[in-house]
Amino acid sequence: MATIEEAQEILEALGMPSAQTNRMSGLTLLALCGLKPNDLWSVANRTGCTVTKSIMSHVKEHYGIEYAPNTRETFRRQVLHQFIQGGIADYNPFEPDLPTNSPRAHYAITKAALTVVQAYGGEGWPSVRTTFLREQGSLAERYARHRDRAMIPVTVGDGNELRLSPGRHNELQKAIVEQFAPRFAPGAELLYLGDTAKKDLFVNGVALQRLGIPINDHDKLPDVVIYDAERNWLFLVEAVTSHGPVSPKRVVELEEMLAACPAGIVYVSAFPDFKEFQKHLKGISWETEVWLSDAPDHMIHYDGDRFLGPRK
Repeated sequence: MATIEEAQEILEALGMPSAQTNRMSGLTLLALCGLKPNDLWSVANRTGCTVTKSIMSHVKEHYGIEYAPNTRETFRRQVLHQFIQGGIADYNPFEPDLPTNSPRAHYAITKAALTVVQAYGGEGWPSVRTTFLREQGSLAERYARHRDRAMIPVTVGDGNELRLSPGRHNELQKAIVEQFAPRFAPGAELLYLGDTAKKDLFVNGVALQRLGIPINDHDKLPDVVIYDAERNWLFLVEAVTSHGPVSPKRVVELEEMLAACPAGIVYVSAFPDFKEFQKHLKGISWETEVWLSDAPDHMIHYDGDRFLGPRK
């Protein structure tokens, strides 16, 4: 029987990303194949389907699930576009010259995917699935490769390379590790580096524990923690691209968390440029430091009686 769960299983087997193996995606596959709940997968067929009058209506009539009219864009952007990329669906195959905004714009299951769908549950299923993946490739794997190419490489002190997820915040964190640290903490050791997608990307648990720094609550640590053993200074660096400089409140929180740490604490708010720094002027605590990645050789000191060093 052509169930939603089986449709989702087929999509996963054909290498679709997890976001395109949800219920809406499964229902879309069933509609593209013209299948009803009591049908066998072997009777799947290939016809042109519009989003509203064919797919959404089919889902409501045969599976009892009604989507709001404004959901049609979700079907297009979150399901059908990816189906096309993954070789599951064709766009306007029966009238390829239709203008983009034509009311006759339609989708259809590809011939290759139809062959796989019709074989589901039968002896030939593994073979045709393998052929499909060999010829079409897995969209999930392509997406993963694309994300990997977009990752930000960061070289840490021991020469190893970490990879941060893409984004302005992580670009700034890369600059902190590769530009700030060599200039103002030469020879220092990276103890912690978070990531917008993975908070515990790099954690030197042994060194943190030795310095009396809690290692079980990464949410409270600043973005980058660097230890200069020669001077016994601990640099706590916040990467600021929208919010989060070292404010008076933040200093109090960190002082409480690091009460058992024997190192001198240096608080740093790092910004990508002067424009971003200006937005946070009033929020930065005195007796802290400011560093701009577009002027890496200089430091702005929120203290008049020293150049750079711990607050106490």
